[in-house]
Amino acid sequence: MEVLRPQLIKIGGRVYRKNPIQEQTYQHEEEDDDYYQGLMECAEEPCETYEVVQTLQGFRCTVKAPSLLYKHIVGKRGDTRKKLEVETKTSISIPKPGQEGEIVITGQHRSGVISARTRIDVLLLTFRRKQPFTHFLAFFLNEAEVQERFLKFQEEVLEKCSMDHGVDSSIFQNPKKLHLTIGMLVLLSEQEIQQTCEMLQQCKEEFIDDISGGKPLEVEMAGIEYMNDDPGMVDVLYAKVHMKDGSNRLQELVDRVLERFQASGLIVKEWNSVKLHATVMNTLFRKDPNAEGRYNLYTADGKYIFKERESFDGRNILKLFENFSFGTLKLNSIHISQRFTVDSFGNYASCGQIDFS
Repeated sequence: MEVLRPQLIKIGGRVYRKNPIQEQTYQHEEEDDDYYQGLMECAEEPCETYEVVQTLQGFRCTVKAPSLLYKHIVGKRGDTRKKLEVETKTSISIPKPGQEGEIVITGQHRSGVISARTRIDVLLLTFRRKQPFTHFLAFFLNEAEVQERFLKFQEEVLEKCSMDHGVDSSIFQNPKKLHLTIGMLVLLSEQEIQQTCEMLQQCKEEFIDDISGGKPLEVEMAGIEYMNDDPGMVDVLYAKVHMKDGSNRLQELVDRVLERFQASGLIVKEWNSVKLHATVMNTLFRKDPNAEGRYNLYTADGKYIFKERESFDGRNILKLFENFSFGTLKLNSIHISQRFTVDSFGNYASCGQIDFS
């Protein structure tokens, strides 16, 4: 990241810049106070879009946030909250740990309340981005025909390519968990899960029904490709998914869903388009059958984990199975799936869904 081109954070219709030098000093939660100072240098301009209520004692504003993030506003020994209160001349009330509620900001001056609210939003957004993903939007691709074809693919690969470096049965996907990911989510409360369900329903009403015509999308899962640029050292091999009628409707649908969730802040913007793929082989499975690709990089408290991987030689697989067909299926539902969980069918547990028909 260049000093003259820092990362920008959009909050409440306003854009704030993050200090790249200060951010790099953050390593552990104990450094919240120093990290806070760097963040606050970015929240210089008050935002006028917040709802501030005038009271007999002055002014009041509330912030909704999941309880998991309260500790980042309080800081070590309460130092972060104290700094906020002193610098903005406000009083900040935060629910007790484990209790859901609202952060309440009060002060005698409207500008101070707005400044405190802006700074709290910057803190909340920054530490939210450090949380591991909890859920994802996805289509399930585990119809019986596809599972059978996948097992056939696995059998033939092991029969013909097991002598190739790194190729063994441990790196194949669980056929019951075959899916197509639209976007990853950090949902830290039941309210946020409900908000995601409502957003998905809005997408259905506003454009999904028009694109799908109120019917399932008939797709074909065929052909394989790899993620990196060296076929001799592959970590992720995936099957391609495309509309059976040759149209671009599936890509258009998932891209618009991604765009809507990015605009709402529920999905952090990393790409402008969804890469349509279904992982069939992943070297992370070698040591952890429950690993979930590049998204399995953080512990529950947000600390980075280095995952050592042993790549496999995919050249023969790509040559022999370049056009392998995993079958056709009808995509009729988008699910809000919870990571590291399974339902009674062995797939990821769903917290909500919309149906096309």
